Amino acid sequence: MTHSHGDDGINQGSISLGGAVGMGTGVMIGAGIFALTGQIAQLAGPYFALSFVIGAIITSFSSYSYIKMSNAWPSSGGIAMILQKAYGPGAIAAAAALLMTLSMVISESLVARTFATYVLRPFDIAGGPLVPLLAVGVILFAFLVNISGNRSVGLLSIVMAVIKIGGIALFGIIALWSGGFSFPQAASSATGFDATSFVASVALSILAFKGFTTITNSGGEITDPHRNVGRTIMISIAVCVVVYLLVALAVGANLSIDQIVAAKDYSLAEAASPALGQSGFYFTVVLAAVATASGVLASVFAVSRMLAMLTDMKMIPHRHFGMSGPVRSHMLVYTVVLASLLAVFFDLSRIASLGAFFYLVMDMLVHWGVYRRVRREIGANGAILISALVFDAVVLAAFTTMKLASDPMVVLYAAVGIAAVFGFQRVYLSRWLGEPSD
Repeated sequence: MTHSHGDDGINQGSISLGGAVGMGTGVMIGAGIFALTGQIAQLAGPYFALSFVIGAIITSFSSYSYIKMSNAWPSSGGIAMILQKAYGPGAIAAAAALLMTLSMVISESLVARTFATYVLRPFDIAGGPLVPLLAVGVILFAFLVNISGNRSVGLLSIVMAVIKIGGIALFGIIALWSGGFSFPQAASSATGFDATSFVASVALSILAFKGFTTITNSGGEITDPHRNVGRTIMISIAVCVVVYLLVALAVGANLSIDQIVAAKDYSLAEAASPALGQSGFYFTVVLAAVATASGVLASVFAVSRMLAMLTDMKMIPHRHFGMSGPVRSHMLVYTVVLASLLAVFFDLSRIASLGAFFYLVMDMLVHWGVYRRVRREIGANGAILISALVFDAVVLAAFTTMKLASDPMVVLYAAVGIAAVFGFQRVYLSRWLGEPSD
């Protein structure tokens, strides 16, 4: 039985600039708009549109580390490369990379459950076994498309991105027009809002933008990567800022905060009814299905590449379990199985919270490592790196405080998960740090 490792299954230059932007926006818009709008509104109250703006600002600072590193050393599984350059091939780099991978798998399950929630909404089905069943179904669809090759993923990502960005923009403009370009209902129903909750909401807003890491993880397959990886990240974040603000204002103009929170798993479909009637409701459901399916597709693609890179770097163990073919194909299977399990056993709120904890811890380690070890080599501005680190720390502290009061078990799950990842990698690699390799 033959197996291949490393970049054997990777086609350099197989993803165009447009395809990379499609994948990046696919992950971001799928999670940010359809999965997280209601949860962010629950925490931020009438200021939930502002939460998206602050999330975009912090993400712009965070993306600086990834852009500078990817411009210098573009590769598939790019975050693993960044961490190894910063900390060497030891447990810290491996554990942080694994946390990033887990947060991406969590994002897949989050968006998959959102897909199921929207698809079942016309039938007034809000729970039951059909939700996880459909979630697993869209994850399997993403697996089949990914297994067919990079060009299929890139082409489908472009088509889906055009459909959903155009459709969401149309929804936002019409709904905002219908609501009178105002926010009166949202402002009048704010109750129990405080500064800590608002800052905590930014953690979920950041999660809505973290799809830019999908681009970083596919750097070796993007055409002219030294130039296009950074451009793709900046374009994707800019597109999503416009889309998020448009939709947040449109939803707030048609629903009160209480109504948004009550329909937090399908808030866009609920906002479409008063603005566009029943036909608008169905239009939003179809749009959500396309957006979330493309989000799962892009995330599965990036996670499998990152896991393959970690295997090639000897940062995680690997077992074939009797499967033939390249390691990347095995990683697709492992990714799909884990995402499916999360989609079955966790609800949307806890899935999003776990993803936020894992991502913020990993992101802080990236900034600190780049600042300490490689900032001079890549010509990075130390003040920007420290600012990104501080922003993450403040948001993580507020989010932890809020969750300890409202759902302490999810904090426990996150803490145990993070400790388990670092403990496992320390045992496997026998050292915390190592000398960075070329």
